[in-house]
Amino acid sequence: MSSSPPESMNRYWIPNLDIHKKVITQELQYYLGPDASVRPFTREGEDGFLITTPGPCLSDEQIDDICVKSKQLWEKQAAARAAGSSSKSLKRPLHAPVSLGKSGGTSESSSRRRKPRSHRDDRR
Repeated sequence: MSSSPPESMNRYWIPNLDIHKKVITQELQYYLGPDASVRPFTREGEDGFLITTPGPCLSDEQIDDICVKSKQLWEKQAAARAAGSSSKSLKRPLHAPVSLGKSGGTSESSSRRRKPRSHRDDRR
């Protein structure tokens, strides 16, 4: 069984300004078809996305739609953090942070970290 030769693919770069990686990844094939792909890519020092597709790139309207959906996702994530995501249980409860007090204090744990003195007072 022989497969047909791969179509020539076009490559486009767009800046990542106002675009969430999760959103463009989810929406790209909806707009450009199942053969389209996207990945993070840096061009001339600027971060963005490299889009590979057999057809034309995203239209201005499609990019605007992705930007709007990205903003909605960021707002949803910010609201979830503000709503007290600290109260949700950790996946690894053994790695929960333990407060040792504020730095600069004279707590026992901070004094243990100091370098031992070369002269000890044995009269205690």
